[in-house]
Amino acid sequence: MSGYSRLDNSSFGQWWNTIDRGTLICTFILIGFGYILVMAASPAVALRIGASRNIFIFKQVFFLTIAGGIVVLTSTLSRKAILQLSLWGGFIMLCATVMTLFHGLDIKGARRWIALPVMSLQPSEFLKPCFAVVTGWLFAQHNTRRYFPGLWIALILYAFIAFLLQAQPDIGMLTVITSVLLTQFFVNGLSLALVGAGGLVMVLAGISAFFIFPHVHSRMERFLHPNLGDHYQIDTALRAFGNGGFLGRGPGEGRVKNLLPDAHADFVFAVAGEEYGFVVCMLILGLFLTIVIRTLLRMIRNDDPFTIIAATGLITGFGLQAFINMASSLHLIPTKGMTLPFISYGGSSAMSVTLTIGMTLALTRKRPSLYPSEYIP
Repeated sequence: MSGYSRLDNSSFGQWWNTIDRGTLICTFILIGFGYILVMAASPAVALRIGASRNIFIFKQVFFLTIAGGIVVLTSTLSRKAILQLSLWGGFIMLCATVMTLFHGLDIKGARRWIALPVMSLQPSEFLKPCFAVVTGWLFAQHNTRRYFPGLWIALILYAFIAFLLQAQPDIGMLTVITSVLLTQFFVNGLSLALVGAGGLVMVLAGISAFFIFPHVHSRMERFLHPNLGDHYQIDTALRAFGNGGFLGRGPGEGRVKNLLPDAHADFVFAVAGEEYGFVVCMLILGLFLTIVIRTLLRMIRNDDPFTIIAATGLITGFGLQAFINMASSLHLIPTKGMTLPFISYGGSSAMSVTLTIGMTLALTRKRPSLYPSEYIP
C-alpha cells in the first residue's frame, strides 16, 4: 500500500490517504480473531444441539465476510451520507424494534429478535450506532441554530428508545445507549456535575431494575452472593482462564467449549483465554483500546461539532460493549448476554459493529482543503 502517493487523486487513493489506517488494520485483525475463535468454539456447541458440526462456522464466515465489506463501504461515505444513512436506518430499526414487542422471537423471556431466513435480526443492535449519529447531529444543530430544539428532540428520542428496550427487556442495551447519550452531553459542554447527576439517575434506575426485572435480580444476587444460585457458566469460564495460563493450552486443546452453552457467543473470550492464554487475551484487549484511543485522539484535532459528538458516541458504545463482555467473562461485573465485537458468533452483532466502525472511520477521515468538507444542513 505504500506505493500510493498522497497526491493520488483516484477514489481509492483519496480514501486510503484520509482513512485512519491503524483503526482499519485493528478492525480486520479482530475479524481474523473472530474467524479463529468461532472455528474453535462452535463445533462443540453445534453437536450439543444436534446441528451440523460446521453450521456456525459457515454462517459466521458469511456474516464476517459481509461485515468486512460493510466497514470498507461505509468508511468511504461522506458525512452527509452517514447522517442520511443513520436517519433512514434508525427509523427502520426503530420500527423493527417496536415490531419485536408483538412479533419477536421469545428467547429466555426476552423479545429482542425478528426471525429472518438466514439469521435472527436484533434491531436494537443497529439502532445503537444510528442513535449516536442522529443525536450528534441534533446537538450540533442546537449549538448553531438558536431556536432549534435539538437537545429536547434527542431526549424525547432517547425516552422512546428507553421505553422500547425496557419493554423487551434489554437492560444491557439500555445501559449502553444511556451511557452514549451522557457522554455526548458531556462532550457537548454539559457540566461534570450534571453528568454526575445523570449517572446517579442511572444507578437509581439500576436499583429499580433489580426489584422490577427477575432476571436482573437473579444476576445481581449471584454476583453479590457467590454461594447462592447457579454459577456454572461463570465458574467454568474462570477455570478456563486459569487452565490457559500465560500461553494457553494450544489451538483446539480447550475444554470450556465442550461445557458452556454460549462458548461461541457470550463466553468466547474464555475460549480465547484457555486455548491461547493471557498473551492473546491482552492482545485482543489492546486492539480494542487502540481503536478507542485512536478515535478519541483524532477528535482532539477535529473542529466540527457534529463529527466530534457523533464519533464520540459511536466509539463509546463500541468500547463499552467490549468491556461488558470481557468483564462479565472475568466475573468483574454481573453476567450480561452481550457479544464481544467482531469475535462472538452472531450476524446482527457482526454487521452492526462493523457499521459502527465504518461510520466512525468515515467521520474521522482527514479532510484537507484539497477535499473540502460537504455541507450538512
